[in-house]
Amino acid sequence: MVPGVVAAAVAGAFLAPPLLANAGAEGLPDLTPAELAANVAAAESVPLSGTVVYTARLGLPEIPTALTGANPIALLGGSSTLRVWTDGEDRSRVALLGDTSEYSVVRDGPEAWTYSSTDEEVVHYALDAAGQARYAELEAELREGPSPDVAADLPTPEEAASAALDHADESSTVSMDASTTVAGRDAYQLVVSPKTQGSLVGRVVVAVDAETWTPLRVQVWSTQDAETPALELGFTDVTFATPDDAVLAFAAPADAAVRDVIIPLPDETDLAVPDAAEAPTDATGPEDAPLPEGVTVTGTGWETVVEISGIDVQALLGSDPAAMAGLASERLIGSDEAQELVGEFVPEDGEHPGSDLDLGALYGTLTSESPEGQVISSALLTVLLTPDGRVLVGAVPAETLRGMA
Repeated sequence: MVPGVVAAAVAGAFLAPPLLANAGAEGLPDLTPAELAANVAAAESVPLSGTVVYTARLGLPEIPTALTGANPIALLGGSSTLRVWTDGEDRSRVALLGDTSEYSVVRDGPEAWTYSSTDEEVVHYALDAAGQARYAELEAELREGPSPDVAADLPTPEEAASAALDHADESSTVSMDASTTVAGRDAYQLVVSPKTQGSLVGRVVVAVDAETWTPLRVQVWSTQDAETPALELGFTDVTFATPDDAVLAFAAPADAAVRDVIIPLPDETDLAVPDAAEAPTDATGPEDAPLPEGVTVTGTGWETVVEISGIDVQALLGSDPAAMAGLASERLIGSDEAQELVGEFVPEDGEHPGSDLDLGALYGTLTSESPEGQVISSALLTVLLTPDGRVLVGAVPAETLRGMA
């Protein structure tokens, strides 16, 4: 959930209204936020390789040593180093490095692999035969580009940026900070801040490469600490050149177990856009889409709180097969195909990747007791788990969630 705040913040950083047009006195041409957003939207993906450092200062209790290392759980606190490579198209690799371990994700077109040196396991994700054929067809269509009739209806990057800025004016303000240098590259800095006073997020600063328009660093500041960002993700070195083929090609280590997961590709029916004539007359955007059963959303913008009911937390902590299967059956995300993929991680026997993780110990470490239930409090996000099976999540103080419970 915590890294999800970063993703939302990055998206929001390019969806805010312009206030200041000066980018600073570092020698770069002046840009408005709208111009910067348009440049990012219009930029083509570029090949690159580099080192990224992720630092979390969320104020969470120290995670047990057994749960850290080259494990995504380590991203909850401290600093982690990642190596990234991409050809700018459909091949990429990301490696989370530990002192003596590594967790890697590799993508090559319609295939992907994850590898954990701690578990000595490779998981290979691939499409079924029908999906492979459909993927090739879609890829060919993408390379050909839209037909002239369709292209005429698509907004330009400038139009898309302007529309996004107009919509985001309801919840955020933005300014261009002084330009800076990140990983030896000149970069513009965009600062987005919530208009509301009820969020834990104080501001988000995004540094964008002045030549390739690639985001180089994201800093998320909490209202609880004005001196140091609560989350920081940025390149310490980066090279914009195509990596060697050997880096992007995946080969399973000789001593690793390999598990195959077949993923059906959604068909035209799943991807079809509903007829506008059938949409509710009062629907104005994605926020008006119907929510899954048991999910409610309260508030707007940075003060949004999501509540999910019917969660048996204790059974989940005990990896109870029935509870795990029940969680997978809840329609919380996507299509049938997406739900099938979730099922790969919570099969009927209750065994799943990372099943050696002591969820009870992690839960006990991160939560504190309150009259309304167990609370996970951090500098940017709060989670409340109530005795009656509800989970409330938001970038708001614990008192807000407790008052809503």
